[in-house]
Amino acid sequence: MIATMKQETCKSCFKEPLTKDEIGLCKKLLGDDGDGFLCIECLASYLDCTVEDLLDKIEEFKDDGCELFQ
Repeated sequence: MIATMKQETCKSCFKEPLTKDEIGLCKKLLGDDGDGFLCIECLASYLDCTVEDLLDKIEEFKDDGCELFQ
């Protein structure tokens, strides 16, 4: 039997599937409380920043070698 990976859905707008980077960013910035994840657009709105700001942050975390973005 082949295991399938659960596809996460944005808990605000229900966009699916979320990318690994969107999930990693939520975990990094909000913690992993098991309450679900936000897409990058909803996360930007929640944090009162731009999507571009968050994309830059993802690249910064990747450059720093963060395991959530590998």
